[in-house]
Amino acid sequence: MISSPRQLTRTRRSAIGAAAVMITASMICAPSIASAAPATPAPVPSSPAPAPAAPAPEKKDALAGKTVFLDPGHQGSAAGHDLRKQVSDGRGGKKDCQTTGATGVNKAAEHTVNWDVVSLVKAGLESQGAKVVLSRPDDTGWGGCVDERAAAANASKADVAVSVHADSTSAAADPAKKGFHIIVPQLPVPDATVSAVQATTGRAAANLMRDAFLKAGFPGANYAGVVNGIQTRADIAAVNLTKVPAVFIEMGNLSNPQEADALAAKSGQVKYAVAIIDGIVKYLLSTPSANRLSPSLPQGSQNPPSTGETPAAPNANGIDLSGLQAIVPLIGQLIDSKDPTAILTLLQGQGQDASSQILKSLLSVIYSIFGGKLPF
Repeated sequence: MISSPRQLTRTRRSAIGAAAVMITASMICAPSIASAAPATPAPVPSSPAPAPAAPAPEKKDALAGKTVFLDPGHQGSAAGHDLRKQVSDGRGGKKDCQTTGATGVNKAAEHTVNWDVVSLVKAGLESQGAKVVLSRPDDTGWGGCVDERAAAANASKADVAVSVHADSTSAAADPAKKGFHIIVPQLPVPDATVSAVQATTGRAAANLMRDAFLKAGFPGANYAGVVNGIQTRADIAAVNLTKVPAVFIEMGNLSNPQEADALAAKSGQVKYAVAIIDGIVKYLLSTPSANRLSPSLPQGSQNPPSTGETPAAPNANGIDLSGLQAIVPLIGQLIDSKDPTAILTLLQGQGQDASSQILKSLLSVIYSIFGGKLPF
């Protein structure tokens, strides 16, 4: 059971609040308070120079009009359904309807890890105006077979569909194998639309997600034929059947004790969520607006020239998450403290830009886990 913030000692609360003030001051550039005016005012020049233009404010609701389909891989139980029912794998074969996922060496359930991380990603994207559609409503009920989830992604006409998983290489500890990977489909895929989409916009989205994970400090997997964070497979129904750009993430290896602990810890989940948000944002802001797309394919599936290249990074009017990534370690400290005073101290030092909005949304999700609600 997690202790209430009120049960923390006054000494610990003061120390944490002071630490948050010190770290916030060193990591977040807030304007300083102006000093008192001099007793004798300075003479006014006859031809004052024009004041410098104020910097343009960061774009708000930059993701308005965008739809993201998020699939927290697996689910908590069969919920009265037959998990072994055979469904299409997208290549003429069959596979099990669904599974409850892997179990980490630390007993962490993959389906819960996936759900927790996706909950954070959802909050961050919605704070910027995106519409988020989930494949399953919670971590206990029914979320559909793998083919049904792909069909739901197609029906949502999402600009991108992201499936979040955590890998497992062994039932026992396997410390030698570590790292994330992004799974892309072996091409061509029998469905011509799927093949065209995943070869172009889908691959671009996968590459940008890989880049975001690397930038966040996660290493690419050193096993299973992964090359620079990318693995090509033919057996993943989620990408074989999805007609909108699809990204399939294996965040880390639950058989690796260190990664299992990071995947299960709230502070680690924030770091994974920030990387996923970063990858999604960069993709969404590098693709054309849906209202300029041809109706021949679902929204978000329109194909740029078939170069296979990653689209350019968002322009200056996009979302800059560098500030958020810089304070991820501090977010971990706040989560571990469970102290609302320290959390509010951090938030009071934030501005109103996109990073601040996303930070507040992440902390709201985390703090609700402790039974509280932050007074924003």
